[in-house]
Amino acid sequence: MRILSIATLFPNPIRPGFGIFVGNQMRAVAARGDVELTMLSPIGIPPWPLSTRAPYRALNAVPAHSAEVGIPTYYPKFTTIPKLGSDSNPRRIARAILPLVRRLHAEKPFELVDAQFFFPDGPAAAIVARELGLPLTIKSRGADIHYWGRRETALAQMQQAAQQAAALLAVSQSLREDMIALGMPGERIGVHYTGLDRERFRPIERRAARTLVSAMPGLEIWSKGPLIVTPGALIPRKGQQLVLQALIHLPEARLALAGAGEDEARLKAEAAILGVADRVHFLGQVDHDTLPTLLCAADVMVLPSASEGLANVWIEALASGTPIVIPDIGGAREVVKDDTAGRIAERTPEAIAAAIADILDHPPAQAEVAMLVSDFSWGENAQNMVRFWSDVLEGRPVHTGV
Repeated sequence: MRILSIATLFPNPIRPGFGIFVGNQMRAVAARGDVELTMLSPIGIPPWPLSTRAPYRALNAVPAHSAEVGIPTYYPKFTTIPKLGSDSNPRRIARAILPLVRRLHAEKPFELVDAQFFFPDGPAAAIVARELGLPLTIKSRGADIHYWGRRETALAQMQQAAQQAAALLAVSQSLREDMIALGMPGERIGVHYTGLDRERFRPIERRAARTLVSAMPGLEIWSKGPLIVTPGALIPRKGQQLVLQALIHLPEARLALAGAGEDEARLKAEAAILGVADRVHFLGQVDHDTLPTLLCAADVMVLPSASEGLANVWIEALASGTPIVIPDIGGAREVVKDDTAGRIAERTPEAIAAAIADILDHPPAQAEVAMLVSDFSWGENAQNMVRFWSDVLEGRPVHTGV
């Protein structure tokens, strides 16, 4: 199969960790050898003088084509208007990439156009698919449905792309139901769970992992006391403020926030106001090689996001033997099926604190936690992705349990 896949959420040489789960999936697909995959990751750059500011100045330096992230990828630039022009990004992307796509298609024709995020990728890929006369597939991952689905202009474009698509994917059954509620055709929506790097994310005895991370330069995590880890970008949607407030009710616990983002200054000020700053460690962006050890060292992983599809870090924490506390969002109930996996808690400090305390009082064995996600792997994920594309090209109906 010759597949053209479009993904704005994808690693690049400047930001190798950006959209790393999409990168992991596509590297696994390419490694199979039965798909000729062309990856195209458009990068939005605003007009001058905004283009000279961070982070756009660095992104401007991303080469037009590179294999530095482990898979050959084209990185065409398109003009974006931050905040004001987001709803028009699909048309801007399509206009920017069509000359390249037409040239590549003329050299060696594609069979299918794929999008790995529903907005802006999906409507942009729909334009490309129409221009080339090819079938279209689109995958949704959570925020693309829950955020952009509330914006009237974006939603109209997503609905149009969904109707054009031969088939769609969601990362959880719950997200599939949310897509149907937005008017997307349920009979064409399959479920495609995330993958997992099983070599990287596996249990390391908790005390040994704690000793390791407490000695790592740049981390220097406390060596004693219950450890809560909250990974993710420091943005309001991820709900780190709720974990800070929960810490008031857990006087012995320590909290490590693994991530960077626009909310950092506000969260630091909040920690000081709450009187918990001496028990909170802002780790900044933790590299993917360190994250597995950090998750193994944690007694609990807490992520009270406002919305998710099925977060990769939920699975990564469980594979590390660490129970999780998450809200009843997205595929939470598809992951937390019993107390071994953790707790589903309301998005309030009191409920989060109670869930953490219950786990600390009744900690499950790491090996038992890790067994809960023994079926997850990037190999299995890639196999299901390829089967999905094959079904589309062969005209077979969508398998809703992909």
